[in-house]
Amino acid sequence: MFFTLAFFSLLIERLCGYPQWLVRAIGHPVIWIGTMIGWLDGKLNRAGQSFARRKLMGVVALVSILGSVVFVTLGISWALGTSLFALAILAVIASSLTAQKSLEDHVLAVANALDAEGLTAGRKAVSMIVGRDPDQLDEPAVCRAAIESLAENFSDGITAPALWLGIGGLAGGAAYKAANTADSMIGHRSERHEAFGWAAARFDDLINLPASRLTALLFVLSCFFVPGASAKDAWKTVWRDAKKHRSPNAGWPEAAMAGALGLALAGPRVYGGTLVPDHFMGAGGRREATPTDIRKALKLARFADILMIALFGLLALTGLLIARA
Repeated sequence: MFFTLAFFSLLIERLCGYPQWLVRAIGHPVIWIGTMIGWLDGKLNRAGQSFARRKLMGVVALVSILGSVVFVTLGISWALGTSLFALAILAVIASSLTAQKSLEDHVLAVANALDAEGLTAGRKAVSMIVGRDPDQLDEPAVCRAAIESLAENFSDGITAPALWLGIGGLAGGAAYKAANTADSMIGHRSERHEAFGWAAARFDDLINLPASRLTALLFVLSCFFVPGASAKDAWKTVWRDAKKHRSPNAGWPEAAMAGALGLALAGPRVYGGTLVPDHFMGAGGRREATPTDIRKALKLARFADILMIALFGLLALTGLLIARA
């Protein structure tokens, strides 16, 4: 039933997204989780504490966040039961955990802004999806940032929540989303969060490991459906460059995308005025990325999405046949 839930939730979110009127009316699960994380950060992460104490409080915060989310979602699942009606309601709820439509819309907005209004508009559009300093980016850097964000966020915003929905149902998908949101908010290496966010960052690395590898594979396979994309170069780049990335997971989808498009992605970047060193994914590829490359990357991502939905549909059908055997 869990893979069936993941399959239908992906279809619903692909077609409908999460409506803005609903965000305005009741918010979004990420907003609710983020509010809880912010409250725990304020209560437990105190500057006067030792490094070890703040690290322990970060573990307490992560366990509290995950425990609360799992408790609520298990309660919802139990209350609804196992009927087809319950599956439909759970699929609608679970569709809020993936970001197929919104990710595509935000990345496409960067290409459209560059084409229609130029660099300033492109910088503003890309600032909505990346954390690096947009004023430091020329047009090729804006394009690379959009493509890198698409690759990484496809993994942790689409593949990973869908995978954990398939493994653990609504509770599994929601717990993943809570952990990933915690990593985004407190898992970075700032003075305030280096100790407190340690648990969130390490746990996020662990739970994203299978999805990042699956996403890379999906990008490689998608090359067969996109003219000009190279499955051979994507595969070769993954095995050569993915493990060199500063992140244990982001390098896999970024390397696959870089090889597929013949680009050199990642490398040194500026965050908050600080140059952060990193290896290039697709070393030797072009650095002069264009809006056309963004659109080609989006085509790859769309086919990867179709392949993933088909995979979950096949797993759901297999589970159904086994249950009836």
